[in-house]
Amino acid sequence: MTESTATAFTLPDAALEGLGTRPFGVYIHVPFCATRCGYCDFNTYTAGELGTSASPQSWLEGLRRELDAGATMLGRDGRAVPAAQTVFVGGGTPSLLGGGGLADVLTAVRSSFGLAPGAEVTTESNPESTSPEFFEAIRGAGYTRVSLGMQSAAPHVLRVLDRTHTPGRAVAAATEARAAGFAHVNLDMIYGTPGERDEDLDATLDAVLSADVDHVSAYSLIVEDGTALARKVRRGELPAPDDDVLAARYERIDARLSEAGLNWYEVSNWSKPGAECRHNLGYWDGGDWWGAGPGAHSHVGGVRWWNVKHPARYADELASGALPVADSETLTADDRHMERVMLVLRLRSGLPDSDLLPGEVEAGERAVADQLLEAVGDRLVLTSRGRLLADGVIRDILTGNNIE
Repeated sequence: MTESTATAFTLPDAALEGLGTRPFGVYIHVPFCATRCGYCDFNTYTAGELGTSASPQSWLEGLRRELDAGATMLGRDGRAVPAAQTVFVGGGTPSLLGGGGLADVLTAVRSSFGLAPGAEVTTESNPESTSPEFFEAIRGAGYTRVSLGMQSAAPHVLRVLDRTHTPGRAVAAATEARAAGFAHVNLDMIYGTPGERDEDLDATLDAVLSADVDHVSAYSLIVEDGTALARKVRRGELPAPDDDVLAARYERIDARLSEAGLNWYEVSNWSKPGAECRHNLGYWDGGDWWGAGPGAHSHVGGVRWWNVKHPARYADELASGALPVADSETLTADDRHMERVMLVLRLRSGLPDSDLLPGEVEAGERAVADQLLEAVGDRLVLTSRGRLLADGVIRDILTGNNIE
């Protein structure tokens, strides 16, 4: 399928079988940013890049149309439309919409799919575009969880990343969110940035722990092709991240967070008991979700599709009565098995050993012998060393190779 045939997209009946028996969430992509961070390759646009071709208002009008069309598609032939058990508003910078704009987004989800009782509703936010009034407004609108982009507490590290917030603002924003009634607050970290020192990481961890949040995500810096950071590395202006340094930083992060009662539940995520991100668990556990917004990806019953990327094209497609689908694929049994191993093995709950195919069992046993996996009951779980080599462990199980 190409963008010119977007009107032809529909889900086959087979994909709708069992709908509602699996986790169901809604992802909303907000494509707007005030500035472009040098390391980011997400589908985002600054006001200068968009000009007059698109606006938050045209995006919101398109979003309402897409969510309504999605609920109609999933509920066709008298099927019950699944209520969203989780909602995640990401981007981009959702907080640029303000409290009122994010309230409108959640109203659109309620009026289309509806919210299940006890639904988890998350928004990402840039600390610089939040305030006590912002948090009070979104809490009142029904948001239950906030994820704040902190990245680092070191000013020179933030400059390398082209982050605009001041080092202390993320902790202050987390405190404001908790004061507004948010029980669940996440801080995002990035480690391994060129120029980051051990003491910089420790200062970041000190700041994170001082905020008393119940969830932390920590990601190693990846130099993505096409970004400003990649161009600087290619020109020799910055060194590429060092794998040994990244491993040492990860171990330090894990030790400090674990000491503070934040335990890993996915390779890059730590939480206090009961504070795991349910929306992301839905992805990792093979659930269904409708992704709305420019470039958003969706998955229902083994069918995956993704939207056109540009906000103007997105709004135009929906205004013409078409779903803004750029392309789609139906996952084969082999695809679904591969993705299950890739995703579930990253979780602390581990992968049932019965999920391994005959040709993969021996590779799993070798990983246990090499202390990369441990057998916990009938499940295979990454060890501390295995988490450092998670991608390789997964690859070698799927290919049946020895881990180098």
